[in-house]
Amino acid sequence: MKICSVYLSPRKDEMYLYVDKRDQLSQVPEALLEMFGKPRHVMDIPLTSQRKLARVDTDKVLEEIENKGYFLQMPPPKEDYLLDLHQDRPETGVR
Repeated sequence: MKICSVYLSPRKDEMYLYVDKRDQLSQVPEALLEMFGKPRHVMDIPLTSQRKLARVDTDKVLEEIENKGYFLQMPPPKEDYLLDLHQDRPETGVR
C-alpha cells in the first residue's frame, strides 16, 4: 500500500498529479510544475492494486509513482458529439 497525495491543476480542468505523500512534489520536474500551475492539494488516498479509481488504472498510477515519482492524470477527451454541435445536419438541414 502507498499513501498518495493528489493535486489539482488550476490551469486545466480535471488534470491531477498523484505523488507519494512522503515525497510530496519533490520528484515532479520543474517544467511540469510550471505547466501544471500552482498545485492545489485535493486529498490523500491509500492506494493498492485492489482499489479502483474512476478514470485511471491504479496499477499504472502506482508503477509511475514508483518509477518517476509522480503520475499525471490528463483530462478526459471531449465527447465527439460536443464537437459536432455547430455543424450542418444533413438529415434535418438544421445548423
